[in-house]
Amino acid sequence: MAEHTFSITDLAREFDVTTRTIRFYEDQGLIEPARAGQRRIYNRRDRVRLMLILRGKRIGLSLLEIRELFDLYDAARNEEPQLKEFIRILSRKEQQLQEQMEDIKVVLGEIGQIRNQCEKALHKHQH
Repeated sequence: MAEHTFSITDLAREFDVTTRTIRFYEDQGLIEPARAGQRRIYNRRDRVRLMLILRGKRIGLSLLEIRELFDLYDAARNEEPQLKEFIRILSRKEQQLQEQMEDIKVVLGEIGQIRNQCEKALHKHQH
């Protein structure tokens, strides 16, 4: 059974990014499509990596951090030290995100209070 492949246009459309963005990630060594002449041919691994890159960026990972995670994952297949390091990095990022989520909740609460005060003041001025 032949492996399903994707064109750069397929991936750009699926993930709502430009083809230039995908080529940039390729230039950074984060994805490695096969070539057929000038055409890039992406496989499932490239697609998953692109998805992970975009998710990583969305949660605040740098491209360097994403590359390190990919490298660790690739090396960690059966190697305990790499797996432990991978888990440590993921745990650290998870903790950072939990802290950010708490900060966001506090700020949202403060915004709500300020908005309520403004609405009360506006209501007073209107009556």
